[in-house]
Amino acid sequence: MVANPICQIVSKRLAATVFTLCIVIESTQPTVSAQEVTRPVSAPAVQLDAAVEMAGSLPRLYSLLVSWHDDLILEEYFNGRGPSTIANVKSVSKSVISALIGIAISEAHIESVGQPIGDFFGEELASETDAGKRRITIDDLLTMQSGLETTSNRNYGAWTQSSDWVRFALAQPLERSPGSRMEYSTGNTHLLSAILTIATGKSTLAFAREALGEPLGFHLANWPQDPQGIYFGGNDMEFTPRQMMAFGQLYLHGGRANGSQVIPADWVGASLRPRAVSTRESGRYYGYGWWIREMAGYWTPYAWGYGGQFIVLVPELNLVVVTTSSSFPSDERRPHLRQLYDLIEDLVIAPLSDAQRLAAVVRVH
Repeated sequence: MVANPICQIVSKRLAATVFTLCIVIESTQPTVSAQEVTRPVSAPAVQLDAAVEMAGSLPRLYSLLVSWHDDLILEEYFNGRGPSTIANVKSVSKSVISALIGIAISEAHIESVGQPIGDFFGEELASETDAGKRRITIDDLLTMQSGLETTSNRNYGAWTQSSDWVRFALAQPLERSPGSRMEYSTGNTHLLSAILTIATGKSTLAFAREALGEPLGFHLANWPQDPQGIYFGGNDMEFTPRQMMAFGQLYLHGGRANGSQVIPADWVGASLRPRAVSTRESGRYYGYGWWIREMAGYWTPYAWGYGGQFIVLVPELNLVVVTTSSSFPSDERRPHLRQLYDLIEDLVIAPLSDAQRLAAVVRVH
């Protein structure tokens, strides 16, 4: 595949500098590793009072956690929630499914991201007219480029009310060539959950508990299944905010946690690299289950769930930001989301960036 450069000029808020942010689809350049960033002076000394004040004014916000250079410098809960409150993380689940696929490939349950889905759904795709669908790859599903008509948005209700979610997703018309254009669809990640079940011989829940929950030191809660018993791929997983933070730090540290390599480091790098251009919003990209955009002048991958569930990574700052919010539909949801982006960018990332830059200047002098 020929590299497709995407460049944009961005203004770095609060720093008054302008630089060119160049994003290369399928780039071979590694993501900045947190281990390569020099630790600043006394990370806990930085005050985020403005962030806490704004967070307290948001009626849909439940939690705000900030880890900087592995110090949890902020942990606040709102609107009656606390550390043990379980959150439905909605589509943050897609980032978890991506992690499980990476582990399954490393354990040889799945050949590679290039393996076609026809290897797993031969019965469902047996028709001669399904030849194009059989060539859809694991990579295409991970990057939301399967070419199948979406099962999200306008089709979500019909899909989740169907008697067979896998067959329904596979029965959607192939609207374009696989790998050619991003079309967000939760059916893609549900197919990945079905593939995990077939390939590992275990339920997605059992594999997730074994491959992620145990190494990270927490019990992964049950989440819904489809009519055939396949665990929902890409929605409705449940985590506490601290568990979300542990998952974010796992990616920040190249897939390592508690002294072991939980996810292959090359999978982490591949996941956080832009591989598809979002059709929803200019300047936003998609990797393997992770969104990517510029925030406060930094290359920022993030797991994003409906309503305002976030795990935001800023590798250059060794920073993870976690939020949980109400996931119930409401007219307030979109304004809340905009406010949350502003809070994270302007009141968390920007001041910590300034503090780290100042510490670097102090070290030089």
